Formats: sequence, structure tokens, C-alpha cells
Amino acid sequence: MSNRPDPLPDFRIFLAVAAIGFQTLLATFPAQAAKPETNGKPSHETSADVIVYGSTPGGFCAAIAAAREGASVILLEPTDHVGGLNTGGLSHCDSNQMVRSTLIGLFDEWHTRIVKDYTDRGLPAPYNPAKKDQSRWTFEPHVAMRVTMQMLDEAGVTVQTKRALQSVTKDGPRITSLSTANEIFTAKVFVDGTYEGDLMAAAGVDWTIGREGREEYSESLAGKQTPKPRMNINGFDDQGKPLPLITATDIGDENVGDKNVMTYSFRLCLTKEADNRVPMPKPTNYDPARFEIVRRAIQAGETRIGFDLYPLPGNKLDGNNSIGGQFSIGLIGGGNDWHAADEAGRKEIWEAHKQYTLEFYHFLTTDPAVPKSMRERYAKLGLCKDEFASHDHFSPALYVRESRRMKGQYVISQKDILETPEKVDPIAISSFPIDSHDCQRIALPGGGVINEGTIFPVRRTNPKQGYAYHVPYRSILPRKEQCDNLLVPVALSCTHVGISSLRIEGAWMAIGQGAGVAAALAADADLPVQDLAYEKLRKRLIEQGQVLQLPEVPEPATQSESIDKNSLPGIVLDDSQAKRTGHWSRSTNFKPHIGTGYLYCGEKDSRAKGDGNTTATFHFRVPKSGRYQVLMAYSAHESRSKNVPLTISSGDEQVSFHVDQTIPMPSGKHFRSIGTVALSAETETIIRITNADTSGFVILDAVQLLPVEAGATTE
Repeated sequence: MSNRPDPLPDFRIFLAVAAIGFQTLLATFPAQAAKPETNGKPSHETSADVIVYGSTPGGFCAAIAAAREGASVILLEPTDHVGGLNTGGLSHCDSNQMVRSTLIGLFDEWHTRIVKDYTDRGLPAPYNPAKKDQSRWTFEPHVAMRVTMQMLDEAGVTVQTKRALQSVTKDGPRITSLSTANEIFTAKVFVDGTYEGDLMAAAGVDWTIGREGREEYSESLAGKQTPKPRMNINGFDDQGKPLPLITATDIGDENVGDKNVMTYSFRLCLTKEADNRVPMPKPTNYDPARFEIVRRAIQAGETRIGFDLYPLPGNKLDGNNSIGGQFSIGLIGGGNDWHAADEAGRKEIWEAHKQYTLEFYHFLTTDPAVPKSMRERYAKLGLCKDEFASHDHFSPALYVRESRRMKGQYVISQKDILETPEKVDPIAISSFPIDSHDCQRIALPGGGVINEGTIFPVRRTNPKQGYAYHVPYRSILPRKEQCDNLLVPVALSCTHVGISSLRIEGAWMAIGQGAGVAAALAADADLPVQDLAYEKLRKRLIEQGQVLQLPEVPEPATQSESIDKNSLPGIVLDDSQAKRTGHWSRSTNFKPHIGTGYLYCGEKDSRAKGDGNTTATFHFRVPKSGRYQVLMAYSAHESRSKNVPLTISSGDEQVSFHVDQTIPMPSGKHFRSIGTVALSAETETIIRITNADTSGFVILDAVQLLPVEAGATTE
């Protein structure tokens, strides 16, 4: 029997608490109706050309687009809430970090109608959708719901809620029907519009969950990511067990993936206005001990605690999990089982997230460890009386940032976003930064706690927007032998790094529109979706307002951030190629950098000495024996170490250097010369960088080796 501490004590406690509040939850997620006695069969059939399962923004845009192509469309929603996060509290549109000129079509129409809803009532326009800049676009949830339902109704889409999927019937690779509790639905073409890929999975299409390793798709941002600083607190109790809110006690191999997904949370619609404020409900069975780790962090001086607040019309606020925070309203680890849970299981997980949210708010507003100013600031907030009235004013939509991902005809990876954005069969353009929330919170046995999994936005600096890239039709197509009448625009075929950019509602709306048009065309021609002529699809997409031409990229914006190692002479070893041990973190704060970022370890406190256990090692062979100039790329700063050990071994020869990383790069250069070494092509060369006896931060961006010609001098 294993004596390892239980890594998930807190989540299990939350599930236990969830059972106590289960009757409250049933009002939010309607109970599954009992099947009538009809020899085990649902009571009747409903048929359409296209059935969309899941009314997320990607789903409802697919339904509208298909209907506008002349198809009869049924939109099935498993819960009683239509619109996903767009109508469920995410009211600060994330397109402010996207290339808005590429988001026309239904996305643009939806936002134009949002603004018109305000101006038609004599209210100021909350934003100008005609201006495709990086300004904030914000709205109220009930306005988003009204516009969404109007567009569905005008398109002639039949919307049916509380229709949770029970089973799928297939004839070979073709879906023939979809069964809910009391009904059988048939269609020529089906679209999976769920965040979870539920229809896709039920249809027997291959999928994956969690994170890939770095080698699987050659992604430097894959595997484990630790850009957040380690908190100098003890993550264990007096018996050596992990404290609540800890999910693991070992980070494992940082190059290897796992089954963790980024944290789920709610987008809270809040207000300080007394006449519209509903007090935040007090959590049942609140136990202050569950937040002991947060208390310790505060006592250690941690200030990144709380949640983000974005101003909305109507004197409201959108409360979001803080991607840069150490403790926020996201329940880290709480969503890992969501995809596999049945309807009842998801209700429990939903309630566990609500319980955590209410407890965290209660902690922030009542615990003596929280600074008084913070307690008072959060205590002014409450839920909105005029939002989500049928759900006790609490958002009915859990923010499922990622779930299953299809293994389709084409897998979108980091390379497609940052290196090869153009495709031959685009149905949409996506441009949100690669951006992931935490996946784990790890109590380190040697001391300290670290949040793992965050990828801070990989984007341009001027303007602050992601890199535009094509979403190919192939990425929403299952392999033909697995299913030939299903399109998957939300749980589409991509890696974890890919979904970290694609997961934004604006992108899903555009991809959903592409799927809807394709579904209608395939249904009309009675074709497998894989056999639809792309040129025909492209023509109809453009006629529906979709933008498929990538924008011109301002060259300086690319150069100011990231330098492609393949554009540099000699041998360039990027940090992503190193085998690592210890506690490295990733960052993109200092620019320019080689590749997609750089690694760092250590402490700002110059009195702390590195223990030598944090290492980065490169293994390679030089193409020709001879002398090589060794250069290093790093972001110079006064907080850097002045004595970073760098050792080079080639055969029996070994040379050591100590690099002062407070010294800036030579003017106009990206590397600084460290020295020269003799290397043999007959044997492997090993370069090792450590934190042994270092003070301050150790930076690893890249190492470059240039052959030294006879008689030449080095910098």
C-alpha cells in the first residue's frame, strides 16, 4: 500500500460539500426527465437537415450559419442555458487581444447588434464595433442573451434546451440518430458545439485530453510550464500531508505531458450599486482551514491573491480568474474529471466550483489574515439583481477553458500559430495569444509551493495582440473512417498549446460559422463532410462575411519580440532543447528573445545561493572539428547572477566559464561572447548550465557556437 499523501484532499472535500447543497443545484441544472414506458425507446423523433449539439458561441453560430444557407436546423442544449460563456458572464470580450479586422461575419454582427440594443433604448453605446482596435468591448449578460436568441429566432433555428445526450446510433461511419432522455433526433449532418466534445466522443471519434510532451509536436510551450515564481511557504501540514488546494507533490519530468487541464472557474457578474446588489451567498459548511495555504502566502508577503475585475455597462463588473495570480477563483485541478463525468457527475463538479468560489470570496472578506483594505474592497461587491434571476443571480455557465480535443485530419500546434500560419483550406482566422491558466499547484517536498501550467500571453507588443493564423477545414473534420457526417468546431483537432490560443469565444464563433456553412452544404449535396469541395465552401463563407485572407504583418512587431533561431548563423541551442532538472520557470517579459521565450531560476534576493540542483543540459555534435566561439543569449538586468556556471565537455576535454548576466549584449547583438573552445566532431559535445553558488536570477535563452577561422579574432 502506498504511503504517499493524497494529492487531492481539498477537491474531495468540495465534492462532499457539494452533496449537501445538491438540492440548490438541481434548480440550476434541471433534472433529467424519466423515460416514458415505450418498450425502452424514446417517445418520438425529431428531424432536420443539420443538428447542432451544444449552444456555446461556436454552437449557436454554427446553427445560425447553417440556417442562413437554407438548411433546417435544430440546436440542442443539454442544460437550460443557451449561449455558453457569451451569455453566462464572460462580458469583457477577449477580442481586444485579437486582430479584429479578421473577425467579421457573425462575430461582427453579434457585437453590432449588442451595441444597437443599447442605443435603441436611448443608452450610450458601450463600444464601437466598427473600430477594429484593441479597445475594450463590454456588455451585460442579459443583453447578450437577448441578442443571441433574436438571431437564432430570425434564422429559423429550432432551439431545444434540457436535451442531454444519452446515446448515438451509427451506420458504419455515419451518425443516424442522437438520443436524449425522451427523444430521438435524426439529421443528415451533425455539429458538435459543446466545449467538451461530447457528441464527438459518443460517436466513436478519437480524442485526447490534457497536455502533450514537448517532443510530440516539437512545441517549446508543451509539457510543464512554471513561469510564476515559487512561493516560499510550506505546502504541508504538521503530519506531512499536502494542505487543501494543493493538487500534487511532484512536478515530474517537465518535458512530458499529462492529463491535467487548465483551471475552470466562473465569470461572475458583480456590482457595488446598492439598488441592484444581491449579497454574495454565504457558503455552507465553511472551514477556514481549507485556506491555510493562502493564509501562509499572505503572511509571507504574497500580494497576487484575489480576482480580476473588468468594468461593464450598468455599473457592473466581470469577475475573472487572475491568470497572473497565485490564488484566485479558479479551482485548480477541479476540472480534470469534467469531460468523463455523466450529467450527475458534472452537477457535482459544478457545485464544487461554486462552493469554492463562495468560500474564496468569504475568505477574502472575513479572514483576519487578509489585509483590511482588501477585505473591504471585496466586501463591497455583490451579485446583480437583474442578471441570472432563475439561477439565484449566479452564473449558470462554468468556464470550461479546455476539455477533450479531437484527433482529426489536421492537428493545430504551436508551429501553426507562430511559424506556418497559412493553410490551403482556411475556414476562419484566429489570433488570440497562446495563453493558458494554471494546471497544477505543487507543494515541493524540499520547500516551497509553485503553480504550474500557466503560459503567459505569447503575443506582439505593439499592438498587444496574438499572431493571426488560419484555422483549416481539416481541423474540424474527424477521420473519414470514424465519422463522415460530423463537424467539430469547438473541441477541434489541436494540441494543448493550440487550444490555449483557440479557446476564446471570438475564435470559436468564427470557426462555428465555418462549420455551419459546411454542414448545410454537405447536407444539401448529401455528401460526407470530408468530400465537400473546399472552393465551394470558401465561396459561401466569403459571401457570409467571413475573412479568410491573413492580415499583413508589420515586420518590426515580429522582430521586437521573438528571433527565429533558424535565422541565425552557426549552431543555435534554444532553451526549449535543453534537458532540465530542478525549478526552471518560463517567461517572455524581456524582449527580444530567441524563440518563444526564455527560462529563469533563482531568487531576486542576492543573499540566496543556488544549490546546483537546477540544471539545463544540451547534447549535440559539431559538424566539423575545430575551435568554436561560444556565445550566450540572456536578458541582462541588475537582478541577474554575476557568476552563472557554464561547462562545455567534448571527449576528454572540459572547459568552464562563469557568465556575468548583468552585462548587457553588445550594441545591435542578440548574443554575448563567452570564450572559445576546441570541439571534436568525433564525439558528443555537452553544455551544462547550473545555478550552483549563484546569487540572483539565472537566465537561459540560447547558446550559439560559431566556427573560428584560422587567424580570426573573436569579440
